Amino acid sequence: MHTLKLNINDSVYEKFLLFLNNFQKEEIEVVSDDIDFQSAKKYLNAELEEIKSGKAKFYTMEEAEIRLEKVIQKYENIT
Repeated sequence: MHTLKLNINDSVYEKFLLFLNNFQKEEIEVVSDDIDFQSAKKYLNAELEEIKSGKAKFYTMEEAEIRLEKVIQKYENIT
């Protein structure tokens, strides 16, 4: 798949997106090029690799609630 960067005038932007939405995601995928998107994508890919490799640690809801309560207690009296 190729990536193409375009500058689109505001007056036709919505029409252009509607046109692109006529295609299947496998044919054309609209990808945002902003920094937030790129950093989130990098972070999520790293998290996914950690899960796939078996290095990720998972918690039950009960375990997560206990851990969260400990953090809250630690910081609730700090002003």
